[in-house]
Amino acid sequence: MTAKKYERIYKMLENVTPLRADCGVICNKNCCKGDENTGMLLFPFEETALTVKEENGLRVAVCDGTCLRNERPLSCRLFPFFPVMNSEGDIEAVIDARGYGICPLTEHQSEIKFNRRFLRSVRRVGRILYRDEDTFPFMKKISEEIEFQKELIEKLRG
Repeated sequence: MTAKKYERIYKMLENVTPLRADCGVICNKNCCKGDENTGMLLFPFEETALTVKEENGLRVAVCDGTCLRNERPLSCRLFPFFPVMNSEGDIEAVIDARGYGICPLTEHQSEIKFNRRFLRSVRRVGRILYRDEDTFPFMKKISEEIEFQKELIEKLRG
């Protein structure tokens, strides 16, 4: 994946958000409350101006919750969604189960009308990422992790 492709992807997500309003008002910006121990996964070959650390073989961008919006990594731009390939090979924008307990949008998704432009952009970005040989294994791994966590949450809720 080239820097040019990431620039293109960032541009696709530049002016769209999960809600038409600032969702950070709902949770007091929980997703932006970083510290030296928490962060967002970086995609393969994604560079960032933020501090980066290794965690279980993956690179994580760590911030203090006050980064410049245009310097956010892709994971931040997609949150609380992630593009997942379904069994038919189509890309869906699904709630990222890794956000449960952090983002109220993940727990009340059936009650919320999400911004269609944002969801369309997440799917378009997903198609680019799944077609790229550098990012395909990462996408598949994270999708499986999200599905596992979603199933676990459903079992725990009974």
